[in-house]
Amino acid sequence: MSDNVFNKIAAMMTEIQSYTIDNAEQLEAFRIQYLGSKNAIKPIFGEIRNVPNEQKKDFGQKVNELKQAAEGRFNTIQTLLKKQSQSEAAADIDLSAPAYSGFGGARHPIATTMGKIIDIFERIGFVVAEEREIEDDWHNFTAMNTPEDHPARDMQDTFYLKDSVTRLLRTHTSSVQSRMMTANKPPIRIIAPGRVYRNETISARSHCQFHQVEGLYIDEKVSFADMKQTLLYFTREMYGADKEIRLRPSYFPFTEPSAEMDVYWGLESETDYKITKGTGYLEILGCGMVDPNVLSNCGIDPDKYSGFAFGMGIERQAMLLYNIGDIRLLFENDIRFLKQFQSVI
Repeated sequence: MSDNVFNKIAAMMTEIQSYTIDNAEQLEAFRIQYLGSKNAIKPIFGEIRNVPNEQKKDFGQKVNELKQAAEGRFNTIQTLLKKQSQSEAAADIDLSAPAYSGFGGARHPIATTMGKIIDIFERIGFVVAEEREIEDDWHNFTAMNTPEDHPARDMQDTFYLKDSVTRLLRTHTSSVQSRMMTANKPPIRIIAPGRVYRNETISARSHCQFHQVEGLYIDEKVSFADMKQTLLYFTREMYGADKEIRLRPSYFPFTEPSAEMDVYWGLESETDYKITKGTGYLEILGCGMVDPNVLSNCGIDPDKYSGFAFGMGIERQAMLLYNIGDIRLLFENDIRFLKQFQSVI
């Protein structure tokens, strides 16, 4: 009986070694027959009960060799077929065809817009000032004349650091202004570009993170007229001499009097109506004369010096400049959207 079992093993070994495999289909048939869950080798393992004890060790080795031969043949042929497939694929490549250059990247519309704004103000003497994004309550709120009970201090509007009531993600780049005023004596003429954070609902018009460029000019006898002329110069350089703007009275804790400036977007499409709420105007910045309390808080004599400040959202201006109808597109890193700006310098 045991001789028959060993003969079966020898016959199957010959079968495995001579099995014709020329393609993937034949390789799969080989796998199913000799390595699958119901393969032909399994029944031979069961024959061990019919083998004399003195031959069981030899029997086990022979069966293992049979299984290893099947696995080795399968792996060898699989590797050969894969190399053959790759060679055939390479042979089909047209080496004379022009190469695909792919998406080489482009400056993001926010970076481009911010660069234009900075360039305009640098031409008239403003210097770029940058500071930390994690701020303390004093520089972000108190120094800027924000009352203790002001809604902006609430958790609903401000991202405070975990286990802290004084450390926060800055809500505006006005904190750069307070740091510059406490560290420097007038005259001060700076712009402060950077990212800011507010706990706001994300929509087509607003986001919980965005970018600002704030400006500050402190010197003797600085007037509201100086501010208007500075902002008029900016809008004409940014959008053209024929762009319509308007100033509206407003309120900010750190400026008095205060105003908001709008640029005419237009009312030619449904997107225009949605973005401007049917007015045709898009608000792009707030501005005003620096409150004397802010000057005092930062160690500057309000009887000798005066100044103006302004703050503008970069996203809003990028939307205006490139006719983007949804602010969320600027943060989603959608390659289809970003490809549109490959030619933007």
